[in-house]
Amino acid sequence: MPDGEMPADDVLLLLDEEGRVVRWGGAAEKMFGCSAAQALGRPVGALLHQAALGGPPQRHVLPDPAGLTVRPALDGDDVVWQVRRADADRTTNGAAAPDTRTAGVRAAAREGPAQVDTALLSGLLTYCAARLQVFDPDLRLMRMGGSVGPADGPRSGFPRGTPFSEACGFAAWEEEAALARTVVDSGVPLVDRLVRGAVEPGGHGHPIRRVSYFRLQDPDGAVLGLVVCAADVTAQERARRSVDLLQRVRTGMGHRLNVMDACQELVDAVVPAFADAAVVDLAESTVRGGDALTAPVSPGVLLCRAAAGGPSAPAHSATVHPLATGTAEARVLADLQPRVVASVGTGGWLVGEPSCPCDVEEDTARSVLVAPLALGHQVLGIVRFCRHAHGDAYEQDDLALASAVCAHAALCIDRASLYMREWIVMSTVQRRLLPGNLEDQPTLQVCPLHITGAEGGGGWCDAIALPGARTALVAGSVAGQGIPAAIAMGLLRTAIHTLVGLDLQPDELLARLSDTAARLIAARAALPPLDPLAREPLTAGCVVAIYDPVELTCTIARAGLPEPVAVLPDGTSPTLAVPAGPALAAPDTAPFPATTVSLPVGSTLALGTAELAEQVLAPSGPLRLLLDSAATEPLGDVCGEIARAYARDHTDDTLLLLARTKAVPPGRVLTCPLPEGPEAAAIARRSTRDRLAAWGLDEETSYATELIVSELVGNATRYGAPPIRLRIILDRMLTCEVRDGAPSAPQVRHARTVDESGRGLFIVASLAEQWGTRYTADGKIVWAEQPAGTAAASA
Repeated sequence: MPDGEMPADDVLLLLDEEGRVVRWGGAAEKMFGCSAAQALGRPVGALLHQAALGGPPQRHVLPDPAGLTVRPALDGDDVVWQVRRADADRTTNGAAAPDTRTAGVRAAAREGPAQVDTALLSGLLTYCAARLQVFDPDLRLMRMGGSVGPADGPRSGFPRGTPFSEACGFAAWEEEAALARTVVDSGVPLVDRLVRGAVEPGGHGHPIRRVSYFRLQDPDGAVLGLVVCAADVTAQERARRSVDLLQRVRTGMGHRLNVMDACQELVDAVVPAFADAAVVDLAESTVRGGDALTAPVSPGVLLCRAAAGGPSAPAHSATVHPLATGTAEARVLADLQPRVVASVGTGGWLVGEPSCPCDVEEDTARSVLVAPLALGHQVLGIVRFCRHAHGDAYEQDDLALASAVCAHAALCIDRASLYMREWIVMSTVQRRLLPGNLEDQPTLQVCPLHITGAEGGGGWCDAIALPGARTALVAGSVAGQGIPAAIAMGLLRTAIHTLVGLDLQPDELLARLSDTAARLIAARAALPPLDPLAREPLTAGCVVAIYDPVELTCTIARAGLPEPVAVLPDGTSPTLAVPAGPALAAPDTAPFPATTVSLPVGSTLALGTAELAEQVLAPSGPLRLLLDSAATEPLGDVCGEIARAYARDHTDDTLLLLARTKAVPPGRVLTCPLPEGPEAAAIARRSTRDRLAAWGLDEETSYATELIVSELVGNATRYGAPPIRLRIILDRMLTCEVRDGAPSAPQVRHARTVDESGRGLFIVASLAEQWGTRYTADGKIVWAEQPAGTAAASA
C-alpha cells in the first residue's frame, strides 16, 4: 500500500507528532461521541478528557485501552500515529500490510510527549503491580488500575465518581485527603509516604502502603486531576521494624548492672516501637539475687513489679504479688511459650482471665502478648506487651519477635542478677567489717563521709579512743572492688585495731600494718594459679592521726594517701607538711615519718582518700571552699554539701573523715613534777588525794587511785631516770600517768611469798581496768586507767 493510504475499516483516527487529530473516522465518531469537525486539529488528550467527563453531545463510555493499538506510520514524509482496533486484520484483501518497522523507528525517534504519556498511563493502569488511582480535581475517582496486594481485591471495583475517602482505603483518610488537596492546589508532589491502610474485612491488622501523590495537568497548565500510587510494603516494613526493634533492644540493654534498671531498659526499648505499654514482673528470688526458678513454675510464686512503661502502664512501685492460678501468666510460666491473649472491650482483665493486679487500663480495649523471661528452664520473670484499640492486634507472627526480644533481655537481667548477688554478699561483708556510726569522743567531734563505689570497695575510717583522753583517727583504702577488696579491708582494719591497743606511735603503727599487708600479698601469691584472686594485686594506703586534747597536738603519719588538711577556727588552712610515705607493703618500703602539729581548740582536721585529693583536699580544688566552711558550719552540713557536689565517675570508694578538736578542761587535769628521792611517792599521794576530793570522786576510787599512783611513782624513782612527772586526767576514764626519762619498760613480776618486793605492777594491774607503756622521744610514760566512778565535780 502506498504511504499515506490508510484502510478506513480498522483505523479509528490518525494523530500527528504533536498529538493533534489529523483524521477522524466514522468509527471514532460512534465510539467517542464527537464529530470530525469537532475533533480535527484538537489535542487527543482534551477530547478523551471531555469524553470521560461526559461532555456533549452525550455521555459515552471510553473503550478499554487493552482493545486499542497505537503504532507509528508514514504519511509521505510526515510521521503519524495510527489508533486501531487490536483485533483488526493485519491484511487488506489478502495483501500483506506494508512493512512499517523502518517507519516506526523513524517515528519513535521523533515521537511526541503527549502520545507517550497516554500510552504509558494506559499501560500502568493495566499492568502496574502497585495500585494506581486517577482522581479529578474534586478528588472523585476517574480511573483505577494495578494492584496493591492480596488484600486489595474487595477495593478494586470502585465505580467512577467514588470520593477519595472511600476509594483510597487509608486508615487516617482525613489527613491524607488534606495532603492530596494540597498536592492538587500546589502541584508539589509527595513521594514515598508510609501510610497505614484501613483494616480489610477478615484482616488482622493495618496494612502498610508506600504512597505517592502527583498532579496531572495538560500542556497548557490546566489541572486535570491527581494520581495516587500505592504499593503494599507491609511485609517489608514489618521485617524492617523487627530488625530495628532487635537492634534497639541489643544496644539499649546491658548498660546497667542493677536488675530493676535492666528491666526498665527493656521497657524503654519496646515502648512504643512494639507495644503501647509494657510491664515486667520478676521472680522475687531474682530480685534478691537468689537462685532462679525452674519451669514449670507453680501458681502462688511471688512476683515483683520490676518496671513498667507507657501512657497507661501502672506506676513502677516494686509491689509483690503471687502468681494467680489459671491466668495467661501462669500458663506461660508453666510451658515457657509466649501467648497472644484476646482483648476485651471494657472493664475487667481479659476474657476468661481472673482479675490481675498488674492490669494496665481497665476501660480500654487492648491486645496482649505475654512472654517469659527465661534461660533454658530457668525462669527469671515474665513480660506483658499491651496494644490499645487504635493499634494493630498482636498476631502469631509477633510471637517469634517477642521471644527474640525476651531472650536477649533475659541474658542482660541474668547478668545483672549475678552481679547483684555478688554485690549483696560484698555489701553484707563490708557492713559487718565497717564500724557503725562513729561516736563523738569527749574531746573530738567526728563526721565521716563514705560514698561506696558502684561495685563496692575497701575504704574505711575509725575513731579509736586511747589512754590519756587521746583519740586515734584512721582513714584507709584498699584498691579494687567487690568481695576481695572488702575482705582485705576487714583484715587490715582488724590489724590496726590490734596495733592501736599497743599504744604505738603513728609511724610505728603504719610500719607494723605494712608488715601485715605484706603477709596478705604473700598469701595471695601462694594461691593456686587458677584462683582469680592470685592475679589481683593488693594495693592499700592508710593515714593515722593521734590527737592529744591536753597538749592540743596531733601526731600524723601517712602511707600512700593524700596529705591531711587542717582548717583553723579563723578559716585559715596552714600547711601541715606531713611527709609522704609509700603505700603499705610497697616493694621499696621506706620509713613512715611522723609529724606533730599544734591544733587549737575548734580546729577541723580532714583525712581523705586519693579520690578526693584533687577536688576537696587540694588548695585549688573546686570543692575546697566547702571544706573551708568547716570553720563555722556544722560538720554534718559540710559533709552533705560535699557529697551533693562531688562528681563521681569511678567505682572506687570515696572517703572523707572530718574531726573537730576540743580540749580537756584545765580543771580536770593534775600535773605534778616530782623529785628523784623516795619522798616523791608521798608528794604524789597527797596531791592525788587533794585533787580527787576536789573532783568529788568516791572514797573507793580515791583509795585505789592512791595505791596506783604510789606504785607507779615508786617504780619510776627506783628504776627510771629524771625528770619524773605525775599527770592525772579526768575524762571518760580516770587516767594516771607517770613519766620518766628511762627507756626501759617495766614488767609484771609474780613475787614469791617470802619476797619483799616485785608486787607493785601486780597491784596496779589488779586495781586498774588496763595499764600500759608508751614511749616518747625522751623516755616513757607508764599509765593506768580505771572508771571515773561517781565524779560529780565540774571543771
